[in-house]
Amino acid sequence: MLLPSFRLENKIALVTGAGRGIGRALAIGLAEAGADVALFARTSSDIEEVAAEIRALGRQAYPFQVDVTNREQIEAAVEQIIEKAGRLDILINNAGMNIRSQALAVTDEEWDTIMQTNLKSAFLCAQIVGHHMKEQKYGRIINIASVAGQVALRTGVVYAATKAAMIQMTKVLALEWGKFGINVNSIGPWYFKTSLTEKILANPEFLADVIARTPLQRVGELEELVGPAVFFASDAANYVTGQTLFVDGGMTIYGF
Repeated sequence: MLLPSFRLENKIALVTGAGRGIGRALAIGLAEAGADVALFARTSSDIEEVAAEIRALGRQAYPFQVDVTNREQIEAAVEQIIEKAGRLDILINNAGMNIRSQALAVTDEEWDTIMQTNLKSAFLCAQIVGHHMKEQKYGRIINIASVAGQVALRTGVVYAATKAAMIQMTKVLALEWGKFGINVNSIGPWYFKTSLTEKILANPEFLADVIARTPLQRVGELEELVGPAVFFASDAANYVTGQTLFVDGGMTIYGF
């Protein structure tokens, strides 16, 4: 057969920011593809609900209340995952946030909070999980970036800086870790329906502007991010590393 496998049976995945939105959809999608899934989030009630949905699919779920900007908490949780599951094959760095300040209004606190949450957390998780992946000579790391890392948007300069850095970090890690059997890629979403975008997309004028800049003439549905993530996590992407796939309805063709 020439068709590669997109299935993830016998794989152990970790998704950060897994309690809601994109992280929740990706965690459940990986489980539907056959993986057992560890879940990181700051709110335990959210990940317990996601864990229950994963277990209802017949897969194992390992929820952890973790601050992904804290190295010690990440290390302790990853050790528990390895102890319980025996290995860790897939990491999706999804935890993130945004404060939509104009550049002249950005505070030091906003800068530090966004940088820590979006960029430092992704590097810490990749580094810590990367040690285990190096030992087992296999791994898939998927960073959730953004179109804001590729084109300029109207606000959110700090967010954009973190996502551009994440895209470049993806390339460097892919270059460094390819020899260990670790593939590193990223996904760059445009506007999707989540709790973080609900308020801004409720503005008819803003929504119309987004749609006007999107060749497919709509915002994304969360399930439309699952296929790209499963692809990068599966054997179908064995020879793909250092790449960013923009899931954007064509928006990055001409920017916003």
